[in-house]
Amino acid sequence: MHFQWTPSQAQAWQEQHGWTCGFNYLPRTSVNWTEMWQADTFDPQTIDQELGWARRHGYNALRTNLPFIVWEHDRDGLLNRIDTFLELAAKHQIQVMLTLMDDCAFSGDEPFLGPQKPPRPGVHNSQAAASPGRGIVMDPSRWPAVEAYIRDVIERFKHDERVAIWDLYNEPGNRGINVSATESGEADIRIEEFALQLMINAFRWAREVGPSQPLTVAAWHLDIESNTLFGHPIDSAALQLSDIISYHAYVPANYQLTALHHLSQLNRPVLCTEWLARHMDCTFSEQLPLFAAYDAGCYQWGLVQGKTQTWIPWTGVNKTHPDPQSLWFHDVLNDQGNPWNEEEMRLVSLLTACRHKRARG
Repeated sequence: MHFQWTPSQAQAWQEQHGWTCGFNYLPRTSVNWTEMWQADTFDPQTIDQELGWARRHGYNALRTNLPFIVWEHDRDGLLNRIDTFLELAAKHQIQVMLTLMDDCAFSGDEPFLGPQKPPRPGVHNSQAAASPGRGIVMDPSRWPAVEAYIRDVIERFKHDERVAIWDLYNEPGNRGINVSATESGEADIRIEEFALQLMINAFRWAREVGPSQPLTVAAWHLDIESNTLFGHPIDSAALQLSDIISYHAYVPANYQLTALHHLSQLNRPVLCTEWLARHMDCTFSEQLPLFAAYDAGCYQWGLVQGKTQTWIPWTGVNKTHPDPQSLWFHDVLNDQGNPWNEEEMRLVSLLTACRHKRARG
């Protein structure tokens, strides 16, 4: 049985890997991660092109999710496609964080194979599919298959230097996990209880495999009015169990600073694995230098404008900007690889170059 890394082990890992400036990744041709990873729609040519664009602008890391349903029905094919993906990322000198589970089922559907539904016009990330899906999360009798998936994928790549980090579970208990408007708050709480236990089990299963890479799950209930910040039980457990600290924060700079200061007290490397929401004053000019100053890795949401439509704001976000259609919410490049904002990409390039030079002494 392997145990949680000590703070000194985690800091040594950070010294080896350096400051990461990255993005959450789906190719522009995929509406969700099922479409990205299943055999018929896996698109290595587009992936190669887009990761080349990312490297040209200075990015050195990415985070991407894996779909349980593809492993369940095409285990060998998925593992081979992961290997291909890692080859492409290594070609462009981009570190990879692989996320194994995800509760963000904003499509409202349980995961399914085959042709995915087209994006709903004008809707942000409208066909997001969960992994493994709400039905499995809420049925512990089906967790042995999830355990087999987690153990199998990590075992295959547990000493692969192309994998920098294992992110075991994206936003456990997120209520976008196919909760209908008629379901009660009690049902929401039960979802969180199942997700919490599944996350704890995932850490145990992963540690028993013994990967050489660190394990993490992001704290994501950022209560900006609370002195305790990430006080939700899921967040507390994630922060206690993770080898390196990760969190999500789509907030203005003063709140981002508060989160960074709070999490830096844990004496482990800190990564903000989701950020950037321009309509909500979560922007490059203020926050990228902040991450660099704290030596906190950062992974903005999105790279290339595509089928996820994540340049469109979340439903319900205040759209009082004078020209909201001209202001992208997430993403940084168009489908030709050109920046939406040249100054943002100059800042990425400048900061990654400066940090690389400093690391080399």
